[in-house]
Amino acid sequence: MGENYAVPCGTPVGIYLKSDGVLVIGTGTLTGVDGMNVEPAYGVLRSGDYIEAINGKPLSKKEELVEAVNQAGTGRVTLQIRRGQEKMTVSMNPVEDGDGRYKLGAWVRDDTQGIGTLTYLDLNGRFGALGHGISDSDTGGVVEIQEGALYETQIMGIEKGVSGKPGVMSGMIYYGPGTRLGDIEKNLETGIFGTAGESLRSRINSPAIPVGYRQDVQPGPALIRSSVSGAVKDYQIEIQKVDYSSSHRTKSIVFQVTDPELLSLTGGIIQGMSGSPIIQNGKLVGAVTHVFVQDSTRGYGIFVETMLKQ
Repeated sequence: MGENYAVPCGTPVGIYLKSDGVLVIGTGTLTGVDGMNVEPAYGVLRSGDYIEAINGKPLSKKEELVEAVNQAGTGRVTLQIRRGQEKMTVSMNPVEDGDGRYKLGAWVRDDTQGIGTLTYLDLNGRFGALGHGISDSDTGGVVEIQEGALYETQIMGIEKGVSGKPGVMSGMIYYGPGTRLGDIEKNLETGIFGTAGESLRSRINSPAIPVGYRQDVQPGPALIRSSVSGAVKDYQIEIQKVDYSSSHRTKSIVFQVTDPELLSLTGGIIQGMSGSPIIQNGKLVGAVTHVFVQDSTRGYGIFVETMLKQ
């Protein structure tokens, strides 16, 4: 088996995901036009459901759902939904509120965005980032996507991590045709994956290095590559523990940040650094995934081998 090569990136990217259907984040009480409190969606829709169609008409945006419900008035509506692996049809009557609008009494969302770090580019222009999936903040589930994209981002500030409160990288995401860096095809438990555009490929000027497998990762010194300072740099870490079993896929590596420069800049691992490549003995071996909440100098990583299997 010949060696695989990939470019460890460490660059921040803006991430935009469009859900596959309209995601229900919760249901609630409405006050109807008669002043009565009602919960039309109670027991019908659940947090985490994806609404795929209403009265047979496919939906991709929440605006289309709002419009279709208003057109239906108080007539019964039929929704095609996806709940986990199952598809089902449910029906309910919208309720007219005091403003003359018709509602289902469900909170919904159709997109998610955030900032993370690009882990690698392989020699075919495929990328992996984050090292963990993007979950919906309300439902906790990994968002099932229709499509997504990477965009240019600019880091504006850093809030250092302290015990009990992980730090945060705040930034701006620039949305526009000229700032789109790549297409996201998969949002999985192990990261986000897709194809890099020309502008992203031309911008990454680090050389490709061999990919290390799980058996290549050992306790001892290693590096993480990050752009938290505004430029791509490698910082010293110490790998403390390696779990070669595949049970906790996003927590296979435990490490401590030892680099004084990174510690003074961020206090350790902060939100937005997820996906930062881990390099040991000249090989790309993993990516940063989580920080220890009680100790921001320590973090978890995933084997890059697990990401490359996508």
